[in-house]
Amino acid sequence: MVIKNITVLGSGIMGHGIAQVSAMSGYNVVLRDIEQQFLDKAMEKIRWSLDKLVSKQKISEEESRKIFSRITPEVDLGKALKYCDLMIEAVPEIMDLKKKVYEEIDAVANKDTVYASNTSTLPITEIADITSRPERFIGIHFFNPPQLMKLVEVIPGQKTTKEILDLTINFVKSVSKEPVICKKDVVGFIVNRIFIPFVHEAAWAIDRTKASMTEIDSTVKFALNFPMGIFELADFTGLDVIHKATIEMYSRDKKVINPHPLIQELFDKKKFGQKTGGGFYEYAEEKYARIDLTEELAKKIEPAKIIGTILNNTAWLVTNQVSDIQEIEKALNLGMGLRKPIFETAKKIGMEKIIRELQTLHEKYGEFYKPDPYLLTI
Repeated sequence: MVIKNITVLGSGIMGHGIAQVSAMSGYNVVLRDIEQQFLDKAMEKIRWSLDKLVSKQKISEEESRKIFSRITPEVDLGKALKYCDLMIEAVPEIMDLKKKVYEEIDAVANKDTVYASNTSTLPITEIADITSRPERFIGIHFFNPPQLMKLVEVIPGQKTTKEILDLTINFVKSVSKEPVICKKDVVGFIVNRIFIPFVHEAAWAIDRTKASMTEIDSTVKFALNFPMGIFELADFTGLDVIHKATIEMYSRDKKVINPHPLIQELFDKKKFGQKTGGGFYEYAEEKYARIDLTEELAKKIEPAKIIGTILNNTAWLVTNQVSDIQEIEKALNLGMGLRKPIFETAKKIGMEKIIRELQTLHEKYGEFYKPDPYLLTI
C-alpha cells in the first residue's frame, strides 16, 4: 500500500501541525473540522508558520505556496475521507467524543483507509475496538508542536497487523520525524509513563524533603540533565493537560502514578501554568518565561531522592517488554529534551544509593516505590 492522501481530523494545535508537516513532505492533505471558523483559524496559523520559515530562509516563497496549496480545509466528513489513504485523528482527549467520531468515520470511510489516533494517553486497543477495522488501526502520537518536535511514538493495538505497523513507521520517517515503537499498548505509552508520574513525585518530594520548588527544579535541571525544571516543564506543558492525563492513566492502572493532591488543587483553581499566568509558579505575563534556577540551588537536594520514580517507570517498560533502554533514551531525549541518557545520570548519582532510597519509600509509602527487578541487575 502507498500513502498519498492524508486526512487529519481536528484542526487544533496538533491537527494543523500534523497537516503542515505532512504537506511539507509532499502529501496531499485534507484538514477536517466541524466548523469553517475553526478551519479558517487553522489555515491562518499554517500560513503564519510557513511565512516564518520563509523569513528564516528555510523554504522559498514558491515552496511555501506549494505546501499551502496541498492542504484542503473541509467540513464535510464524507468529502474529507473520499480519497483518504491514512486518516489521522486529532480530536480532544475524551473517549466518548472519540467513540462518536469513529462511528461517523466508519459510516463513510473507504475500506482500505488506515485509521491512526494521535492520542497521548487513551488506549489504542480500546479505541480500535470501536471501529470496524481494529487490524488497520494504530497510535501515532506526535509531540507538541509537531512542526518542531522530532519524536513520534508509534503504538500498535492488540490487533494491529505488522503491515500497518511498517507502513506507519515509514510514514513517520517520510515526514522527517523519528519513530519510537511502543511494542505494547500500555498506559501512558513511553514518554507520558515517565513524565506524568514524575510531576506528581516532584510534588511529593517537596513534602518529604521540605525543599523549595526552585531547589527541586534546579536539581532536575542541573543534576538530572533536564532542559528545565519539572515544575517549569509542567507549567509549560499545561496543568490541564497533565491533570487529564493523570485521570486517564490512573483510572486504568493504579500502579502507574501516586497522585499528589496539589495537581488537582491547581486544576480546580484553573491555574494551568504559562497559558493562564500561573500554575506551580506565577508569571507576570501569559507568554513563555523561564524560572531562575541555579547550580547552587541544585546542591541543596540529594538527586537520589527524586530520580527513583523515573528509573522505576523506565525499568518497568523494559521488564514488561514495552521497549528497550536505547529506544527509551531516544524518546526521553527527543520528547523531553534530556541532555544526557537517564541511566548514565543514574550511574553517576549511584544506583545503590537510588535503590536504597526507593526501598525506604517502599517501606514507608507502599508498593508504588518497590524497585523494579531490572534496576537490581544494573
